[in-house]
Amino acid sequence: MHNILSRIQSGDRAMAFLLDPEKTGIEDLIDTFDHINNLRIVIQKEIGVDYFILFVGGSTMIDIDLDKWILAAKEIIKIPIVIFPGSHHQLTENADGLLFLNLISGDNSDYLIGHQRLAAAQLLKSKLEIVPTGYLLIDGGHESAVQRVSQTQPLPQNDVDSIVHTAFAGQLMGNQLIYLEAGSGAITSIDPEVIKSVKNQLDIPLIVGGGLRSLQQLESSFLAGADMLVIGTAIEQKINWN
Repeated sequence: MHNILSRIQSGDRAMAFLLDPEKTGIEDLIDTFDHINNLRIVIQKEIGVDYFILFVGGSTMIDIDLDKWILAAKEIIKIPIVIFPGSHHQLTENADGLLFLNLISGDNSDYLIGHQRLAAAQLLKSKLEIVPTGYLLIDGGHESAVQRVSQTQPLPQNDVDSIVHTAFAGQLMGNQLIYLEAGSGAITSIDPEVIKSVKNQLDIPLIVGGGLRSLQQLESSFLAGADMLVIGTAIEQKINWN
């Protein structure tokens, strides 16, 4: 048991690397994890992050054998693997944990309770560490895959009150994490002032992802109050962080 939530709750800086098996095939894992391990060394040294996990998931993931992918990943990388699902189809007991996401920034019932109800039927006897997570899609400057698939609109970054109220509603609903997401390939990361405003209202950990491509952005986001940061597209593009 990895006690993933308790590590995030500890107050220490945490980092997640997000991989979409549709974009990173099993044949690409060795090279990708070499890049991730090099990145871990840089981030640990420059930003002071000691806890790393791997998020696995995508908006569609059609024709992906998730069990096979995760088993292959576990042979190469030795950090906890947590499912970051785009739908109830993206479940496997071969992972270590699951973010049980509910898209609270949109009004599409399929992503508020529909997929969750179907997933629950599969998780009745699960041994995964399941973490209820309120998920907010924030405008990152372009149409994200989440926006297209969920048919919901992101919250504008200049409407800080709406973001704060939605995040706090997520906490009141019983979520154990709040995740602010600017979307894959975001042009604009989430403003530190937005992060700070949300964090000041919460009693639970805050995850922030989307558009993070520099050590300065990471440091600014942590200083603003993020407990965990997520890097995805920057790994796919193999950005040099040195």
